[in-house]
Amino acid sequence: MKIVRLAFLNFKNSFKSYLSLVLSLAFTILVFFNFQNIIHSDAFAILGQRNKDYIDMLIQICLTVLLCFLFFFLWYATNVFLTRRKREIGIYIFMGMSNRKIGSLYLVEISFVGATALIMGIVFGALFAGLFQMIMGAVSDITVDVRFGISIKAIKMTSVSFLSMYLFFALKGFWNITHSSVLNMISAAKQNEYLHVKPVVLLLKAALGAIVLASGYYYANKGGRNDILTNALLAVVLVIIGVYLLFGGLIPLVFQMLAACKGFLYRGQRCLWVNQTIFRMRKNYRTYAMVCIMGICSVTALATGFAMRDRYDNMVAFNHQYTFQFISNQSNIEKTTQTLLDGKSPITYQSALCALSPDSEQLLSTYSDVRQMHLLLSYSDIQRIAQEAGVTFAFAEPADDEVYYLSHLVLLSFITNGEAEPVTIAGKTYRQTQRIMTPYLGYMQKELACFYIVSDREYERLKAQSGLYYICNYKLADDSVFGEARAAFDAIVSNTDENYTARVSIDPFSNEGEWIKAVYSLCIFMFLVFIVASGCIMFMKLYNDSFEETERYTVLKKLGFSTRTLSASIAHELVTAYLLPFVVMTVSAYFSVLALGKMMRADLFVIYVVSTVVVLIVFVLFCALSIVVYQRTLSVTVRRPRRW
Repeated sequence: MKIVRLAFLNFKNSFKSYLSLVLSLAFTILVFFNFQNIIHSDAFAILGQRNKDYIDMLIQICLTVLLCFLFFFLWYATNVFLTRRKREIGIYIFMGMSNRKIGSLYLVEISFVGATALIMGIVFGALFAGLFQMIMGAVSDITVDVRFGISIKAIKMTSVSFLSMYLFFALKGFWNITHSSVLNMISAAKQNEYLHVKPVVLLLKAALGAIVLASGYYYANKGGRNDILTNALLAVVLVIIGVYLLFGGLIPLVFQMLAACKGFLYRGQRCLWVNQTIFRMRKNYRTYAMVCIMGICSVTALATGFAMRDRYDNMVAFNHQYTFQFISNQSNIEKTTQTLLDGKSPITYQSALCALSPDSEQLLSTYSDVRQMHLLLSYSDIQRIAQEAGVTFAFAEPADDEVYYLSHLVLLSFITNGEAEPVTIAGKTYRQTQRIMTPYLGYMQKELACFYIVSDREYERLKAQSGLYYICNYKLADDSVFGEARAAFDAIVSNTDENYTARVSIDPFSNEGEWIKAVYSLCIFMFLVFIVASGCIMFMKLYNDSFEETERYTVLKKLGFSTRTLSASIAHELVTAYLLPFVVMTVSAYFSVLALGKMMRADLFVIYVVSTVVVLIVFVLFCALSIVVYQRTLSVTVRRPRRW
């Protein structure tokens, strides 16, 4: 029988074993192909070149992350595949086949798996390319010019990227087989089993894992200025190492302690599933750690998507708090602007106040930009315009030696050090105790000036030694008159010492920043890739383990264990297998989302809870499927009697 034919028969007969691997690879390829197809199409050209360039850059980043993920996923999947095939094809040596022929058989068979995944991914990706773009546009709430054409370059890039990595691991497996002994192949399933390790060794690994993991949490949430990226990279490395040490040390230690406690062990079916978990911990803890890390990535990706979408909506509301804003050293600016607005549009709300302008040398602060004006506002004026605009105001009046800084919303900030900076005004040093990001002055807070709120008493004291600037804000009810009103207001703009008048406005029909909404859909797809792959890894590992348990459960049945008892034992064992990574993932993801919240200067706890619940639902579905398949493979399914 030819090698190719024999490999095809093996692939055909064992296709159920490969199904989870093929589907997870095909789904990853589908997402990768559609991202490539979007880059090489003009689907987002309708948003303008700047937004399209930003979206293409984000997709390139996602593609890089996908390639890194695919590399490690293929590494793990091919190792599992190789271990299983070595146990099955080892018998071919007794039939007179050389190691080289057996390696060729493996190489051809795994090529069938890779080719099937690649073809499925590209074919379904091509069929649903238009739907993929529509879903991305709908989820992001952006306008997309859906293109149903398929880019040949996208097919080439996807095929080359996948095949180069896949063939590398396939050839690695071929080399492994050609250099393996007969005993190695036949006993491949038992080489990594973990029977017992000294508690002292486990205790050291558990302690080291806890210390490394805690260090990762510390660096993830450490505030800083220029070293935030270094801290983030260090946190990622430490968390990955810590998770592996935790599952390699603490988890086995806990289960060995539980097994030593007879009062716990001999209740229910615990003597079956606890001992079984210990028996396989050496081989399974790497799987648990990998699934846990991928779960952290999935929660972080989903939380990032939710947070970015929420931040975009808040930034739009912030920038469009007012339609037109004016600042001038002319006291009649409010009367002049109202005259120009008469008859053009009803005014939803408006406000006016007076700001103090100390000299640039009089105001020194780390956060201030010397190229902008430094303006001081009274507490009462801000409270009044907040009521007029319907904006929440929940700040007490600052003390005479305190100031509040009116900041603006940012997408991300790499300065997470929240320590207050001193502000020196007219020879007096103030403590900056609040950094307010509420749009009391709308877009003017972001672009025009550095605003500080002082107490009413300090405002009156500094008024005599400062210049006066008059600010008026308008929110128009009819956005259609924006262009006409802007043209009229341009006539009063002036930049002279005698007459300084500036206008601040944002076109309500502008699509600037639309690319930020694309981050939401990209993060959703990344979440799906990570969570589907992690679920498939667990399912694939447990499904392969079920075949190794056939003889054991046959013996247990002969010893008199009921089907119901064995079924419950399997359920407990598999629930534990899914629960362990989820618990560690939940704790680690909390610190990951907390660090993200610091960079976004927002409270993301609700988003963290929602993301974790979504991951839990997916894990529950995969766990239920694993239990059903595991029980059916071992023929221990409990049949419920029919009710007549």
